[in-house]
Amino acid sequence: MTVVGLDDTDSRERGMCTTYVAAQVAERLRRQGATVSRLLLVRLNPAVPYKTRGNAALAIHTDADPNQAFSIARDRLESLSETADERTNPGLIVVEGGLEDVPDDVSAFSGRAIHEHLEIAEATALLERHGYRSWHAGDGRGRIGALAAIGSRRALSEWTYEHISYRDSSRWGTPRDVDRESVFAAADRGYPEVWDTVDRGEDETVCVPHTPGPILYGIRGDDPDAVRTVAERIESEPVTSSQLFVTNQGTDAHLQEGGLESVADGLAYRVDGWVASEPETRRGGHVFFDLAAGSADVSRLECAAFEPTKRFRDRVRALRVGDRLTACGEVSRGTLKLEKFAVRELVTTERVTPTCPDCERTMNSAGRNQGYRCRDCGTSRDGKVERRLERDLETGWYEVPPCARRHISKPLIRGGFDAPTHPER
Repeated sequence: MTVVGLDDTDSRERGMCTTYVAAQVAERLRRQGATVSRLLLVRLNPAVPYKTRGNAALAIHTDADPNQAFSIARDRLESLSETADERTNPGLIVVEGGLEDVPDDVSAFSGRAIHEHLEIAEATALLERHGYRSWHAGDGRGRIGALAAIGSRRALSEWTYEHISYRDSSRWGTPRDVDRESVFAAADRGYPEVWDTVDRGEDETVCVPHTPGPILYGIRGDDPDAVRTVAERIESEPVTSSQLFVTNQGTDAHLQEGGLESVADGLAYRVDGWVASEPETRRGGHVFFDLAAGSADVSRLECAAFEPTKRFRDRVRALRVGDRLTACGEVSRGTLKLEKFAVRELVTTERVTPTCPDCERTMNSAGRNQGYRCRDCGTSRDGKVERRLERDLETGWYEVPPCARRHISKPLIRGGFDAPTHPER
């Protein structure tokens, strides 16, 4: 087997898409008589600052001769990469061997690339150590993702699928002509095996991007036949080509266990704690609260549900001091940007000023440490009393809506969570 790894061919402003470049390489290989067994779409650390939107790296598994594969891939990268953007630094790596031939250090590098920030020097050192053939433009940062994609088949255990349909190049940069009703109807037919196709709460076609690149729509799910069938049911402008990708999207592969006292910027975590401040809506509609490690309140982490998470913010606003949570998300500038959270325990009572049993009016303080008294009836109480709280939340998991979900984040509808779920559609 030959594995072709590539990354960093697109631009935030100018468009392109590395999945499209990989699909073009695969098509050229097929035309030359090679078999392409799979294309991997690997989402790396979503907190890396120099990424484009999804931080995807690609690997192509083929039986092509390594020299032939390298020549074809280099030609496509040189022709299609948006190197006019100085932030686009494509990289290409070609290796020979199957899954069992991936060295331990390359597999470890792949796993770290999903959780950490890696340097170009570390990638080039591995290339030299193993004698891998490579090419790059600019500073060659794309070699980090290319190497990570090559080792991902061994590094990762959970995979999903995405079927991507591409537009004619003459239409790139123009509004996409996709029939909304057909998208929603196809999404209903495919759900729940196929997810994040639409967002019913926001009335959005999530599968249709807004960037100027070549993608017309992408359908994600747990079954390759199901995503392909949903794609075929969508009515749109002509589809010039399509490709099925095996991917780590929707798996939460980026999350790592952490404690509030040890989280670091640029990494994504799953942390436990207690709500330590009342949720506060700030300018722009963003909602913030503090999560504490315990009653001593020694370690605190600010958590935020930003405006793009839409109705998810109402779930956050419903939290109360003392609720016990598991929170998931990326930490940036000392704030955890919530992707989902689980309510483990809810505060169900509160201490309030007592009411008079005779007139049902709220009692008044009788003085410092003297309890409460009704001035009209003369009744009294020694102190505050407990009252049952009606909560808008239940125990279990809550998530951002599909329109706000990161590619790599796991939707609740996929299951496998450690408490009841309240999925968004």
